[in-house]
Amino acid sequence: MDHVSRRMFALIPAAGRSRRMGKSKLLLPWQSTTVIEHLIGTLTRTEIAAVVIVIRPDDHALQETVQRTSAVAVIPDHEPPEMRDSIEIGLRAIRQRFSPTDEDGWLLIPADHPLLEPEVLDGLLARWSPGDCEALLPILGLRRGHPTLLRWSLAARIEQLPRDVGVNALLRSSPNLVTEWPTERESVLADLDTPEDYAFWQQKLVDKPA
Repeated sequence: MDHVSRRMFALIPAAGRSRRMGKSKLLLPWQSTTVIEHLIGTLTRTEIAAVVIVIRPDDHALQETVQRTSAVAVIPDHEPPEMRDSIEIGLRAIRQRFSPTDEDGWLLIPADHPLLEPEVLDGLLARWSPGDCEALLPILGLRRGHPTLLRWSLAARIEQLPRDVGVNALLRSSPNLVTEWPTERESVLADLDTPEDYAFWQQKLVDKPA
């Protein structure tokens, strides 16, 4: 299967409670919209077949916002206890709706790293295009960042991990799986967990000098 016929799915596990932020981080203002709508807009391009967002059942404000967009809202019956659970729920939804092949890819964007710049996505997709990567991560200096691109074949391996570990355990246990994409874009390290984080990255990425 050549690279033109391979599909890419974006998965955003967004079932957390933003406790450290004190309010929904994904509904904070960002540029002329909200963080989540800006992220969905960045991901809306021909190379990405679908954007899938896992939302806990009582988060009606986020559900309503996402349902106004082109993204697919996945709302489980019960609140996922951990991000790993949200990821698996999202992977099952993609499998059921889109029947991906092992050569297709998925882009994992944790809800606490939602400030994806188009230039980063451009670079990652261009590096992914030849089809020679199992997992692809941006790296700034010596620090790995987000998002992560993975072959669909790795979805089953994540589901087979011990219940008490996260997705990163797969990448740490099999370093030969990982290809690093060097970048100077600081946004790949952008945590959005606290009001201080939000103010810092707002100034850095939105209010930066032209």
